[in-house]
Amino acid sequence: MAGAGSGRDTAAMPACPPPTHDARPALAQGVHVRARAAQAPSALYAALCDWLSRFGLAQQARLHLSSDAQGALVCAALADEGLVRWAPGFDTLGLARTLALDASGSPADLRREIVLALLAAPQALVFDSFEELEAAVGVRARIAQAARRTALAFDTAAAERPPEYWHYCDQHGFLLKPGQCLIAALRAATQPEATGRRYDFSCYRATEYVILLGLAQELAERNPALLQAIAEHSRRRAIRSGQFHEVFLTEYGSAERPIPPRYYVPGDRVWFRNPDERSADIAGYEGSWVIYLGAGQFSNFWKREQPYDFEGKCVEIHHWRDGVVVGPEGELEMDETLVDRHTQATLDDAGRRATVLARMQRPRDPKGVYAEGGCIDTTREFPRPLCVGTADIRLPALV
Repeated sequence: MAGAGSGRDTAAMPACPPPTHDARPALAQGVHVRARAAQAPSALYAALCDWLSRFGLAQQARLHLSSDAQGALVCAALADEGLVRWAPGFDTLGLARTLALDASGSPADLRREIVLALLAAPQALVFDSFEELEAAVGVRARIAQAARRTALAFDTAAAERPPEYWHYCDQHGFLLKPGQCLIAALRAATQPEATGRRYDFSCYRATEYVILLGLAQELAERNPALLQAIAEHSRRRAIRSGQFHEVFLTEYGSAERPIPPRYYVPGDRVWFRNPDERSADIAGYEGSWVIYLGAGQFSNFWKREQPYDFEGKCVEIHHWRDGVVVGPEGELEMDETLVDRHTQATLDDAGRRATVLARMQRPRDPKGVYAEGGCIDTTREFPRPLCVGTADIRLPALV
């Protein structure tokens, strides 16, 4: 895969150990990759080992052969000692710092962080082919890079798009104009360098455009026919909100099997829930949808030069309760200046900071419940399989 290496000399790297059927439980479950029809498991093992070597990770991974009802699998996970040393308690937020990776400036380092985080997965991530694993790393990198470049104006009531690329339909939302390239249109809507201005978005819709941009860029290389189908659909009907989630995304984890609170992979879409009922009643402040950028940073579409860290995001959401004011018509509004002042004061006070984080880093309450929960979701979201022959993106019928 072009750009997959980390820049070091890989020729002298040691090979993976011989394949085994050892399935002893490890701390990390990592990735489980299916062999294609007529593909020998040993050949898949060798391909996976070579791929890990290009990232300098072959000796840090624990590989074994396995199988399920659908056929042979090769499983790769970060060895226990590596997990304890690099991501204790499945905390991947410090991976880049610990390993001196420049996830924001080096595409190769970003991909290495993605692969490491996937190997550290607390619940098995299953890929229907080796190509799907490669594509997953690629699309995650593209999403993280697109999110880092995104700069928008926050508005939950208004919405704008570059008129040369999009037109608005009351029934179907913003539609791609005939003859326009979907990738260029998404880039123009989210990256001000393309048009010279910032467009109005909510954070939820912004994540959809960023994810679709990363997905479209990866599809252009791996599955152009599917990209063309998505573009044609985008000319007639926008896929958005709950339908976007159902069509394009996989949800990883559940309330019953929660993902550890500090486990994130670059390219994840993440929900931080507002646990304060009063401020959550203000449109746009029910919570915050962000993209994990890597290197311990989360997207800030409104101030892209100031990405959030985990603690800062939690503290800011906690202080939304302190930014509530009554508007001229008697409606509740959010005063971001008050939020910023309270947030900074808490971050500067070690004792207060620890108290707020202890509450906010709890798993969130269920929908509609405001009790003892914090702001952390139990799941993560990322794109569905996308390669030819194994793609699981099914566009809704146009009627």
